[in-house]
Amino acid sequence: MAALDTTRTTTGSFGLVGRIGANFASVVNAFVEWNDARVTRNTLSGLTDRELEDIGLCRGDIDVVAEGRR
Repeated sequence: MAALDTTRTTTGSFGLVGRIGANFASVVNAFVEWNDARVTRNTLSGLTDRELEDIGLCRGDIDVVAEGRR
């Protein structure tokens, strides 16, 4: 799982440069979240039905879990 620190505040980065930096951070964060969901989905899809049942899931739950809604 990747981590992106978005809690740091910058001082003096206002205007165009600040907006470009914020947009870049948003794009990077969206990519990291998409990749984490992809890896989770692929890992869970590789499990057998019995293994999924052991952890309390079924095949229909994979997308929900991968998107972090559960």
